[in-house]
Amino acid sequence: MSQIEIFTDGGSSGNPGPGGYGAILRSGQYYKELSGGYRKTTNNRMELMAVIKALEALKKAGQHITIYSDSKYVIDAIEKRWLQGWIAKGFAGKKNQDLWMRYVELSRLHHIRLIWVKGHAGHPENERCDRLAVAAYGQKDLLIDAVFETESSRASL
Repeated sequence: MSQIEIFTDGGSSGNPGPGGYGAILRSGQYYKELSGGYRKTTNNRMELMAVIKALEALKKAGQHITIYSDSKYVIDAIEKRWLQGWIAKGFAGKKNQDLWMRYVELSRLHHIRLIWVKGHAGHPENERCDRLAVAAYGQKDLLIDAVFETESSRASL
């Protein structure tokens, strides 16, 4: 069984604003980069989306995965078990339920270990993921984060 390393980053220009994610998947000789951009989203959504998109790219279940992220939001929600509490309380007052539930389903398929890395501190893969995320939201024809845009328009009514 191979060990898979996943490096992720997400960000937005404004919060909310155009946003993107970047991810690197690496295992032995295998190396793949992923990225995507959205016209209106948040930094936290993109940090979590990077993890989700990387996990969705895996073809086999039961993998041993180490995820490296500079997002305290993502790492702490999982490692400190905040996510279990949010689920138990029906996400009352919490954001990003749609993405968190996608993560939960994907996480059940694998053996995942999370490691926090300091952002913008010279970590080569984290720096690359940051460049991928920024380039993604700098593109034309950005994707629509439909759940976020629907929820944020409802909140402003």
